[in-house]
Amino acid sequence: MARPRLFGRLRAAVLGVVHVGALPGTPRSSLPLAQIIDQACQEAEAYKDAGVDGLIVENMHDRPYTLCPGPEVTATMTAVGAAVRRLCPHLALGVQVLCAANQQATAVALAAGLDFIRVEGFVFSHVADEGIINACAGDLLRYRKLVGAENIQIFADIKKKHSAHALTADISVAETASAAELFLADGVVLTGTATGLPADPGELREVQRAVKIPVLIGSGVTLENVKNYLDANALIIASSYSFVPLQTSISNVTNCQVPSSTQGVIMMESFLPELTDKGCFDPLDASSHLENHCCFLSAYVDLQ
Repeated sequence: MARPRLFGRLRAAVLGVVHVGALPGTPRSSLPLAQIIDQACQEAEAYKDAGVDGLIVENMHDRPYTLCPGPEVTATMTAVGAAVRRLCPHLALGVQVLCAANQQATAVALAAGLDFIRVEGFVFSHVADEGIINACAGDLLRYRKLVGAENIQIFADIKKKHSAHALTADISVAETASAAELFLADGVVLTGTATGLPADPGELREVQRAVKIPVLIGSGVTLENVKNYLDANALIIASSYSFVPLQTSISNVTNCQVPSSTQGVIMMESFLPELTDKGCFDPLDASSHLENHCCFLSAYVDLQ
């Protein structure tokens, strides 16, 4: 019997991204492990208190990324993931290890008790700023089988952002999604062309027609455009790893007055009422998952 898919029956579930501080051995590393874990847990707790449906732990600050992150990255991400799991025992939790370290992410998820991984380069090849990324589905699923991690679900980016897709210019995003489904992905992630840029709503409709697995939106969701994505199974939103309080005022964000060192801010106030006021959906519509869960995310600069 196939396991139930995360988010498969939901509309617009909200997944927050915990941007872990630069890990040991990476160029920007400056914090001891205990502090890295503590700050990741603080961010996770803020998301949890806001009412998100799930979290993704990601090593965003390990720039510049490498195609072969060392064992210290896997070990540290496991420690962070396990701490977040203890803090959030009832949330859907996932992990992404940059860049395209998908087997390492599987190992982290298995050891830390997480539910899913976000994967780069699942099907087809592309040229990223880290280099050429080749398809990994065959090797990844065999590795997942080998280590007994088949309960860990795979959400695969398609036509990944920050990448050139000239090699597959004759293959549409819907065809890419179909290939990911054929190669047993549990869901696909649709993004804009770069961090913070919104996905094309037309592409969302194309992908949804092409596949039966969950479709997640992975970049650029704002209060102004969220109505374009309410039919997606999940929305991935992100705050930055910074020392600016998460409660920074909405006016500071909208007026671009957030300090220049800040790479993103997530706000924790009444996302649902604002959407209702904007006429995005009928608050009495029981089919809308946003109406049924307590999600308080009023504005954010999306960095995922």
